[in-house]
Amino acid sequence: MARPMTKALGAVGAAALALGALPAAAAAPARPGWADLPDWTGVWQMVGGTIFDRTTVNDPRAQAGTAGVRERPPYNAKWEERYVKNIAGVADGTFPDPLTFCGIPGGMPRMVNQPDGYDWIVTPDQVWETTENAGGVRRIFTDGRPHPANAGNTYNGHSIGHWEGDTLVVDTVGMLEGAILDRTGIQLSNQRHIVERIRRINADIIEDQMTITDPLALTGPWKVTKQFRKQPPGTYIFDYACAENNRNPVDEHGRTITLDQNGKPLHD
Repeated sequence: MARPMTKALGAVGAAALALGALPAAAAAPARPGWADLPDWTGVWQMVGGTIFDRTTVNDPRAQAGTAGVRERPPYNAKWEERYVKNIAGVADGTFPDPLTFCGIPGGMPRMVNQPDGYDWIVTPDQVWETTENAGGVRRIFTDGRPHPANAGNTYNGHSIGHWEGDTLVVDTVGMLEGAILDRTGIQLSNQRHIVERIRRINADIIEDQMTITDPLALTGPWKVTKQFRKQPPGTYIFDYACAENNRNPVDEHGRTITLDQNGKPLHD
């Protein structure tokens, strides 16, 4: 929950690279000037909890990380089986969520599914999406460049975009294998391709409409919409680190102990 004025937003709970192409009309987009750019100033916070696709969740009141909660991505049989195993791991406290390890970013698209503060820095050549969580920054290049032919895979991938009026159309490729989208256990492969249409739909809400394709994991496009609400004037973002969250204490013998969701060791 954001707190205004001098308070900051609190921290709350491919082997083959599939190079995506922008539509032909966007191959050489006209770059807007400063006066043509939309006003996305301020601090924004995601609307709702961290279930990635609430339209398909089996319990609309559920929270990510609760036993038995799941969504219905258009998985193929192999990745559905993988998801079912992850759901079981959530239930018994053994699901290995990378965000519990210090310094590991959420990556895309989990970067836009966190209950922290966001802000956008909009320029004619680039848009930066920044998060409070671990100081994450995603650079969206709007200067007309293509995706690099030799790009490796990274957490956030490589994002290029263009403006269609006040809508930023973003094309992202080159993300890491096995990304976890939320604590129900949803994962995607490193061949996922994300196209976003981001715009400010009113004074208080920025909306991000995502279409995700993944030839290894999905049988068809997966469409998910996230919204972000503008916070009161004076709200600001501060950086924090998960090192403050001691989930892996060291015992008297110097061994690191991994705890389950009830605080009990998972091994002797």
